Amino acid sequence: MEPLFVLSVTTGAAWRIAKHRGHPHPAVLALRAGVCAMFLLTGTVHFVGKREQMVEMVPDQIPFPEQTVTVTGVLELLGALGLLHRRLAPWSAGGLGLLLIAMFPANVHLALHGSDLPWWDRLVPRTVLQGIFLGAVAGTLGGRRSRGAARRVHPSSS
Repeated sequence: MEPLFVLSVTTGAAWRIAKHRGHPHPAVLALRAGVCAMFLLTGTVHFVGKREQMVEMVPDQIPFPEQTVTVTGVLELLGALGLLHRRLAPWSAGGLGLLLIAMFPANVHLALHGSDLPWWDRLVPRTVLQGIFLGAVAGTLGGRRSRGAARRVHPSSS
């Protein structure tokens, strides 16, 4: 539930700042900030705090659970940082979206095999959360113009 809180609060704060400063795409900028903060949090958890729980979430069919958690944590952190750079943001968003999809089986495994789970880690709420996170990642791609669109001269302005 913490990732949703971080995503929501950061996105809201960034939207207010971007809107106040007159950014042309405040929602996109805010989502980039929110998704970045969320993945900085979740990527960090792969190394400190809940690492053992993360390792236990890895389904048995996936070999080397410790290394898998390390690699996915590094990818989350790199993807989060990539969202901060305008040219890397689309690539980072694509990678983070694929990562969310690839890691979803671990969430299903936890929901089906975990005991004494909070309500938000059960299958239906967790699936809804995953959809929200995927939507937020996809939203970071909005407001993009084709290369050179701002430099084009319209015939009526000549």
